[in-house]
This record gives sequence, structure tokens and C-alpha cells, in this order.
Amino acid sequence: MFDKKSQEVQRDLGIWDIFFSLVSFALAIWAHIVWRPLEQIDVFSHIAILPLLLTLLLLSLSYFDSYRHLRSASFFSYSISIIKAMAATLGLLFTILFFLNIQYVSRMVIVTFAGIASIGMIGSRMVVLRYFHQAVKNGKSLLRVLIIGSGKRALFLSRALKDKSEWGIAIVGYLDIEPELVGKEVFEGRVLGMVTDINSILKNHVIDEVIVAIPRTMLADVDTIAQACEEEGVNFRFMADIFNLTAARVSLTKLAGVPLLTLEPVALDESKLLVKRFIDLTLTLLALPFFLPLMGLIAIAIKLDDGGPTVFVQERVGLKKRLFPMFKFRTMRVDAEEMLKEIEHLNEAEGPNFKIANDPRITRVGRFLRRTSLDELPQLINVLRGDMSLVGPRPMSIRDVNLFNTGIQRKRFSVKPGITCIWQISGRNNLPFHKWLELDLEYIDNWSLSLDLMILFKTIPVVLLRKGAM
Repeated sequence: MFDKKSQEVQRDLGIWDIFFSLVSFALAIWAHIVWRPLEQIDVFSHIAILPLLLTLLLLSLSYFDSYRHLRSASFFSYSISIIKAMAATLGLLFTILFFLNIQYVSRMVIVTFAGIASIGMIGSRMVVLRYFHQAVKNGKSLLRVLIIGSGKRALFLSRALKDKSEWGIAIVGYLDIEPELVGKEVFEGRVLGMVTDINSILKNHVIDEVIVAIPRTMLADVDTIAQACEEEGVNFRFMADIFNLTAARVSLTKLAGVPLLTLEPVALDESKLLVKRFIDLTLTLLALPFFLPLMGLIAIAIKLDDGGPTVFVQERVGLKKRLFPMFKFRTMRVDAEEMLKEIEHLNEAEGPNFKIANDPRITRVGRFLRRTSLDELPQLINVLRGDMSLVGPRPMSIRDVNLFNTGIQRKRFSVKPGITCIWQISGRNNLPFHKWLELDLEYIDNWSLSLDLMILFKTIPVVLLRKGAM
């Protein structure tokens, strides 16, 4: 977001949301004590769940875009997003209370809190929206910008500023290195002078920011401009599209006083990743009590089949190409790794992965486990450890990764691997490797929490019907 004021408004809204939550929680407890004196509640026990409630609420507000840009927001859209966030918070909280069998927390107090807090949050956004529209109409918050350059890049920048700025932009003018261009009319402004006139221009005009929009061949002039801005206390920016790269996210950090520009090929929202991790832990912990007895029976069956170890542990390549031990129920003979060299010429899979329909290394129990995907159950431990997620590209073996022949194949390591992904609901082992990779990259580029939930729901019938299993 270009406007600093918008970032400040979002931060203030977050602070007000926390304030309204605390006040609403106190009012909800007070109302319960006054209106239902016969129903005694433990105030301190309710206060103990407040951190969890606030965490769930803030994550839900962020996920449902309750802090969206003011320019694209409306009172209705804000209201809907807050109602959705509050409903999701209550659903998650009541689910946790139910499974943990926590009875001392009054559900009526939580519902009353939700109603009061929602009104406060919606009201705060109504006030902010009214202030925003008045400020834009009156032009009081216009950002006054001086652009260095007057060519195509400067023109592109000017139009982008006008289109994307929330609080409004006033282009004071342009500076160029060619004297014959002085006085030339450009987009909503004119060339005020040459780059060498930067000091006098800054001195005689009200300017909030200077933005450099010149070609990389003219970067030698940037030092003079930056020093002039520092002396006048004016913000200095420059168009950093000096590399022919397409970045999903660009950020600037500072190390020992040196600014570092970061171009990220994959942009993942940290708050949504935190929600994804919360979902992984919650669903896994809820599922384990049901799966543990089944896992015990499977372990016994494997042991009775050939007497070997029940769990197969293999190093797989995970997030950022870090190795981790992946757990699976053993479905092959104990000497399967040694046998691979003898049968590698029988590989039926395209690309670096190895698959054959009637693999002689698979045991009797192992064949059933693979067809039902029950061999993957121990990977729930990997999810708890944080090595894997429920949804993500499948973790590949070191052997398969070493056979990658293009760099783009390794983009899959930019996200945490998972138990299921788009490939799982699109044919599984029936897919050729290039299609498998294509679906993994599609998942990475279009990742969202709703996509994860959709994949999880669609995986269930695929596994039950044994589609594409080998």
C-alpha cells in the first residue's frame, strides 16, 4: 500500500478492535451478573480464556478482510466481514470448549460479548469511512509528490499514483535532465526544471515525497537527489523495477544501516499462514483419538505379515529444501531400497518420480494400505511436528529431487509440503509428472485458506473411492 495514512488507519482500527473486545467482554460479564444473578459464574475463569478469544477474533478479522483498503470498502462490506469473522470466532471457540469439555464458561456471556463487540467494530468503521470520504472530498490529506523524470516511466508512475492512491495525490511537477523539456506539460503537471534544480524546488514548494522514475542509465544522478531530500526532510522513493523480474511481493528491510530490497517469487500472508497452522493442529489433534486405535491395528497387521518394522522413515525434501524425516506405515519389503536399483528400468512414471503398477517390493498388507491411503496416517505426526501441513505439495525423496531438470520444479519448495493437494483430487498416480508439477505450482500461485478447505473436503471421497491409488 502506497499511502502511509492508510497503514496508520488499519493499525488504529486494530487497536480499537482490541479495545472494543475488552470492553465488550467486561460488559458481557457484568450484564450476566446483573440480569441472571441466580446463575453464578467464575469471573476469573472467563478472563482466562480471553487471550484465546482475542487471538481467534483478530485472526478471523484479518482473514475476512475487516481491515481492507478504505477505497474499496463500504459500510455494508465492513459489516458483512465483521459478522463473518465473529461467527467464525464463535464457531472455533465453541468447538474447542466442546472437545476440551470446558463447562465453566458461559456460552451466553460469549454470545453477548459477540453482539456488543460487533456493534462497536462496525461503528468504528462507519466513523473512519465518513472521515475518509470527507478528507478525500476536501483534499486535506492529499500527498504532494515531485517526480524525477518525464518520460514513459514517469507517465506510467503518475497514472498509477492517481489510480491506486486512497487519500489522493497532487503531482507538484516533474524534473528532467534535458533543459529543452522545462515547461513541458506532462500528466497533470509540467516540468518545473532540471534535476540540478532539486534544492530550490524543494525549498520553494510544499512537497511530501520525491519519486525517481528515470532509466537505470541515469542512476548516477540519484545520489544528488537523495541528499537534497535528506536535507529538506522530504521522503525519497525510487522505482525499483531495474531488474527484469516478476516478483509476487517486494519488501525493504534495513541491515546495519544498509537498505535491502527483497523480491519474493512467492508471497504468502503471514497471518493466514498462522491460521493455516492453527487449522492443521486443531484438525490433527481432533482426528488422532479416532485414528490411533486404527493405527495400532495396522501396526499389528504389518508386524504379523513379515515381522519387520511397522513404520518406514525416509528423509524427504521439505520447505526451503530442508530435509526432514517423513513417517509412513511400511508397505514394502525391508530390503526395498536395495531392490530399487534392480527394477528401476521398469519405471512407468514420467519424470523423476518412480512408480510401477505391480511393484514386487510391496507386501500383502502394504498393497491394501496403499489402495486405501492408510499408509499416510503416520504423517499426522509430521503435521504436529511442523514438518508438513495437511494440504501442500507432496514431499519428494532426495533421489527424485536430484533428477529435477528445470529450476521451476524447485519452486514447490517455497511452501510447506502436505499430505494432500490438488493432485490428490485430480487423478493422483494416474497423472503424468508434468501435470503433477503443474498442479503443485497452481496451488502455490493461488493458495488461500478456502482452497485448503476445499481440497480437504474433496480428498475424503477420493480416498474412500480409491481413485488413482497404486
